[in-house]
Amino acid sequence: MFDSQTNSYLDDDSPHEECGVIGIFAPSEDVARMTFFGLFALQHRGQEAAGMAVADGVTMSIHKGMGLVSHVFTPNSMADLNGHYAIGHTRYSTTGSSSLRNAQPFMIETIHGPLALAHNGNLINSAELRKELMQQGVGFSSSSDTEVMTMMLARNGGDTWEERIKTAMKKWVGAYSLVILTRDCVYAVRDPWGFRPLCIGLLPSGGHAVASEVGALQTLGCDAIRDVKPGEVVSLSNNALKVMQAIPSVTPSAMCVFEHIYFARPDQTWDGINVHHVRQRLGEELAREVENGLLREADKRIMADVVIPVPDSSIPAAIGFSHVSGIPYNDGFIKNRYVGRTFIEPTDSLRKRGVALKFNVINENVRDKRVVMIDDSIVRGNTTGPLIKLLRNAGAKEVHVAITCPPIAHPCFMGVDMGMRKGMIAHKRTVDEIREFVGADGLYYLSVDGMMRALNRKDGFCQACFTGQYPVAVDLSNVKTGFEKVTK
Repeated sequence: MFDSQTNSYLDDDSPHEECGVIGIFAPSEDVARMTFFGLFALQHRGQEAAGMAVADGVTMSIHKGMGLVSHVFTPNSMADLNGHYAIGHTRYSTTGSSSLRNAQPFMIETIHGPLALAHNGNLINSAELRKELMQQGVGFSSSSDTEVMTMMLARNGGDTWEERIKTAMKKWVGAYSLVILTRDCVYAVRDPWGFRPLCIGLLPSGGHAVASEVGALQTLGCDAIRDVKPGEVVSLSNNALKVMQAIPSVTPSAMCVFEHIYFARPDQTWDGINVHHVRQRLGEELAREVENGLLREADKRIMADVVIPVPDSSIPAAIGFSHVSGIPYNDGFIKNRYVGRTFIEPTDSLRKRGVALKFNVINENVRDKRVVMIDDSIVRGNTTGPLIKLLRNAGAKEVHVAITCPPIAHPCFMGVDMGMRKGMIAHKRTVDEIREFVGADGLYYLSVDGMMRALNRKDGFCQACFTGQYPVAVDLSNVKTGFEKVTK
């Protein structure tokens, strides 16, 4: 179902990441234009809103709006965004609803000069920090934890922004990869657990850029790219690149495993691990684990005729599954990449078509065949059943579903919108009950151990959405629009 307020399909069963961030210092370049193209490369991380703030050493200007990057920014809207320093943001909401008042960056005037901030992540203690600020007389115009962080920085003492950022980091608990803009500097900040990705690179013109993903930096021509380390603050300015370990990093780290499973572009390399290769290994491990479930003892061959992915993140996994299982790989679905990114609401009759608006089946590739459909996850179970039905309507004899992660049974509080427990199909059903619910002939999930084997790591990744074991203590009653209960 389409939600006209968020411009998205409510029957989309994928987890949602809240945003991508970028920051640039480029003294001889059009930084607004560079930020636009960097955000364009991060568009997959959020389609609700976009914005950028630009500074020239004296003043700061900002433009933001609801919708895609290409909708928000035009030559006219960017005409007054002049300067050497810029930060940008593309958003999917996790704390605060989808509305213009929650669009980022946030920009305010402070006694220390103008300040803007854009955030990827989620503070789990934001309600407590917000209440503390309000008791001190601070007012808020949004329901976003990003505004809480901005106001804290504005109020902190210290002779430099680095000192104020360091002081704030000691109070922030949760996931945050930040870009912060002052009149003459861009700061890149990453939480000590390393939940969300953040990387930095050298621009061809001599400046630097920081972004949520390597692909955005490569779009700008960056080289010498490295990750911003957990607990680190990096300053980009005329005084050259400056690095400060503001607070100690947490060992082991708690990087979000869903960056590899679903969110990140396949060309992303994070902490030395390439996303495409991980997804292919997820498929390989999945094939090894489900082999017994699809094995025909007579000839030791898998009882299926074709492996198909649900585009796009599952394509490498399907290739890996096919390689190990020996089942031929083929395309089964064609995805309309623009459905859910339009401002035109479907009619009631079209809305009932559900996923058929987003996917078409290549009938000839599945007709009279036993199909293994590879997908990255099942959260609410709204999409898997209709996809299976599309395959059956196209003539598939059997449809087995193989998922490249374990069952998702617990909410995320670190910046991924998976909803709460009551909406999660794996929280209230067994695997066999889920199989019956979605109408599959077989349903197979990758184990936690298999997932970690695909990552070639034993630890260092947050697995809370699968295990319920959170890296930090969380309030299980938190919801992303919690602030709005008191602000409305």
